[in-house]
Amino acid sequence: MPNIYIAGAHSRAQTLKEYITYLFSDTEVLAYLVDDMSDNPNSVDNIPVELIKPGLDISCRVYIATRGVNHAKLKAELEQVGFSDIIPVTVQLDIELRNAYVKKKYESQGRLYQMIDDIDAIGHDKGSEKRIDKKAAGVIYVANSIYDKKLQNEYLLKPYEKIIQVGAALTDERISDGVITDCVGDNISDRNRQFCELTGIYWIWKHAVEDYIGIAHYRRHFLLPDDWLKRVIYNDVDVILPAPLYIGPSIAENFKERHIPEDWDYLMEYFDNNLPEECEQAKKIFAGNLFNPCNMFIMKREVLDELCLWMFPILDAVWKHGGVKDDPYMNRYPGFISERLITYFFESRKDRYRIVYANKNFLK
Repeated sequence: MPNIYIAGAHSRAQTLKEYITYLFSDTEVLAYLVDDMSDNPNSVDNIPVELIKPGLDISCRVYIATRGVNHAKLKAELEQVGFSDIIPVTVQLDIELRNAYVKKKYESQGRLYQMIDDIDAIGHDKGSEKRIDKKAAGVIYVANSIYDKKLQNEYLLKPYEKIIQVGAALTDERISDGVITDCVGDNISDRNRQFCELTGIYWIWKHAVEDYIGIAHYRRHFLLPDDWLKRVIYNDVDVILPAPLYIGPSIAENFKERHIPEDWDYLMEYFDNNLPEECEQAKKIFAGNLFNPCNMFIMKREVLDELCLWMFPILDAVWKHGGVKDDPYMNRYPGFISERLITYFFESRKDRYRIVYANKNFLK
């Protein structure tokens, strides 16, 4: 691949740079291109940030790595100065590059990166395959709140998806008659403004009875083959996680840049004081860049029990220490920390569980 420009200079552009330069080691990013320098640095990791203007090498390809709503405007500005090889990074292209990147990363570590689509529903070695009840049940609970924005286009739930209203203890309003709520029985529903979908995860941990249990969001759903449960059963898969993505500068520093650093510092103090046998490994994994986002998963009920028994005491301590934040976004810090904890839990136990991955959508 020849040298390129990337339109955009923030996280999407920086992630694209990581994907492309790792996959195509002979490629150099000449500059990040923007149409306004007021909200941008002069350089990012020694790559200059420049205005879209005459004088650039218009023979180069330009990838547009910004929010989709800005693609058309940037494409027109690039064409105006003479660029013709312009590629907007769509959701599909981002998925393809990300999965190729993760697969190559795993291969460099001697690991197998498998998507749920890569395994069949028969099993390759029935003689040694662990036999599982083929009538096992699987449900993905879809976290939804009365405060969520209405979808622009209707989404029809899959047969294996069930809405769970999260934060139900904070309102008398219900999404629909008979909807499952996270405020019945043993629950932490009243923490929803801080714990987000974690109040739903806590509820399904305490109450769901299916053999395979998942959590998704009303705007984010796993992209699964229709026979995903059969594939999981026949191949004795323990966990399906969202396909990892790259975040920089690291898992830990990304949190500290975007949220309140003291909350992260306390998390690491907790590891040091209460999980000393895991502290060094946690630091090592949090210094990495591959991250399982969104608090989404599908897993065996017993694996969910193991995860939650480990994770919720940590989150409870972090929450009691951090308290309530004035800023509503920053107030959701337990939910953002749990994404990192789930990433750590399964990366540190990758030899214990059979893990495969799935892509996810994002509904407007």
